[in-house]
Amino acid sequence: MAFSRSIAFSSILLLLFINGSHCFYLPGVAPQDFQKGDLLQVKVNKLSSTKTQLPYTYYSLPYCAPEKILDSAENLGEVLRGDRIENSRYVFKMREPQMCNIVCKRKLDAKTAKAFKEKIDDEYRVNMILDNLPLVVPIKRMDQDSTVYQLGFHVGLKGQYSGSKEEKFFIHNHLAYTVKYHRDSLTESARIVGFEVKPFSVKHEYEGKWDEKTRLTTCDPHAKHTVVNSNTPQEVEEGKEIIFTYDVEFQESDVKWASRWDAYLLMNDDQIHWFSIVNSCMIVLFLSGMVAMIMLRTLYRDISKYNELETQEEAQEETGWKLVHGDVFRPPNNSDLLCVYVGTGVQFFGMILVTMLFAVLGFLSPSNRGGLMTAMLLLFVFMGIFAGYASARLYKMFKGSEWKKISLRTAIMFPATVSAIFFVLNGLIWGQKSSGAVPFGTMFALIFLWFGISVPLVFVGGYIGFRKPAIENPVKTNKIPRQIPEQAWYMNPSFSVLIGGILPFGAVFIELFFILTSIWLNQFYYIFGFLFLVFVILVITCAEITVVLCYFQLCSEDYLWWWRSYLTSGSSALYLFLYATFYFFTKLEITKLVSAILYFGYMLIASYAFFVVTGTIGFYACFWFTRLIYSSVKID
Repeated sequence: MAFSRSIAFSSILLLLFINGSHCFYLPGVAPQDFQKGDLLQVKVNKLSSTKTQLPYTYYSLPYCAPEKILDSAENLGEVLRGDRIENSRYVFKMREPQMCNIVCKRKLDAKTAKAFKEKIDDEYRVNMILDNLPLVVPIKRMDQDSTVYQLGFHVGLKGQYSGSKEEKFFIHNHLAYTVKYHRDSLTESARIVGFEVKPFSVKHEYEGKWDEKTRLTTCDPHAKHTVVNSNTPQEVEEGKEIIFTYDVEFQESDVKWASRWDAYLLMNDDQIHWFSIVNSCMIVLFLSGMVAMIMLRTLYRDISKYNELETQEEAQEETGWKLVHGDVFRPPNNSDLLCVYVGTGVQFFGMILVTMLFAVLGFLSPSNRGGLMTAMLLLFVFMGIFAGYASARLYKMFKGSEWKKISLRTAIMFPATVSAIFFVLNGLIWGQKSSGAVPFGTMFALIFLWFGISVPLVFVGGYIGFRKPAIENPVKTNKIPRQIPEQAWYMNPSFSVLIGGILPFGAVFIELFFILTSIWLNQFYYIFGFLFLVFVILVITCAEITVVLCYFQLCSEDYLWWWRSYLTSGSSALYLFLYATFYFFTKLEITKLVSAILYFGYMLIASYAFFVVTGTIGFYACFWFTRLIYSSVKID
């Protein structure tokens, strides 16, 4: 019966999986129509590098700046990600090609030359935006007849002149833009569906003195002489002159506005991704079905035997899990802390669930820049009411009386721990003068969300939860605790807890690779349908492995299951952090100490949150299981 239910559930999830593979998105902005000749304002975003993970503003380098730099309005998520969107001197006219437009001329001094060299050495990329589309560099795959897109273009590159072994720095100072548009045949209006660039390093030359009417000899629209290669690159050295130029080409495209993000999102080897996810899902679902079937059959036999013995008055001595019925619901040590952790886990679980639903529906697509992080923060704040409710209900069951105290600890403990780590990391980022440092105004907004909204909501939830009647246990608790017999080596708490975390981690580690890649290698993550599927599998796996190990523990007459049930599935966070360490040394090229501290600091926060969520899932599964089995047998 359990196995058939599992197969049915597998079928439902498989249907969700198939539907999720054809993802869609609800755009973050309304479509904008452009007539021929309309101005197109290119905005510049942060400079980003996968080697340092420290973003900087575009104008932190001596690029050509407009007379007045204007900041675009950014949401909370964008600020926390280090996005700084500003105006630029790159201005196009819709469907009017331009060639060899001169932006400005810069003469490098020692300071500016050093700044460019440092950014080139750290492989920084320049990010720009046109009509909410990020700038990408198209790269043809040699092995396949397809094109991949990389976000932004490199500030420059390192190389050597032929016949020389000395390494030089060269800057990309000529940008060949391609704006793709989809035209409406009836109205002649057009919508932008692509924004690409090919960067070149060119040592521009000109005759005479420099003025506004100077014509370049290396790039002249009148002579139809344009830049097609970087054979004479522009070197970055003190005293060198750099002339920044650009071309603009417009290409009509069959891609419609609603599908314009598709090319941006198909950046990975999708077949490997799909196969890995399907393989993981099928294995975990099969194991879940088998575990459920074994557990139900074993329990059914135990309960039938105990009840039969009781009715026939043949039981001389109880054995197994029934023997500890007088102690199984005895409050654990540090019960207050357990209540706090369970409440926080409920808060996180609610945040993840609602965020997933919004993401699957397309509201949190990459086009809505910063939307995902903003939604997660706000949902975590508003889920405080459920955290207070859950912790207060459990606290009252443990015969607690000070609900305000437990509510305060629930509202403060986890955010305070995370905030302490975050403040240290933010100080390091601020010390590097990076745009990733959270400004004072945003910091104030975060503190207001915490103390002004989250904390009061936790108290409201705690008040409601504490007013509810206390949860009644199915069996009475003895006044004197029973002595726990010596346990076998494999039932040792440490060994049991560590074993319990392997299966939940195994359910998510393949998807974890893609999530880490999107975060630390500056790629889009968009397959929320699969992520939701993995989350469902994680919940099932955490619940089942905790129930199985809890059952074995009770059969060994060890009734201290409260904390162990939380730690069993929660230990998967340890494997997550170990995998993050493995990923750091095998996939990332981070060399700076500050960047390494940032990586491990943020992954520590992520692992802590994962511990709280998975631990709470395991705890509630075990809580439901013990109440179910002890209410199913006849106990005098």
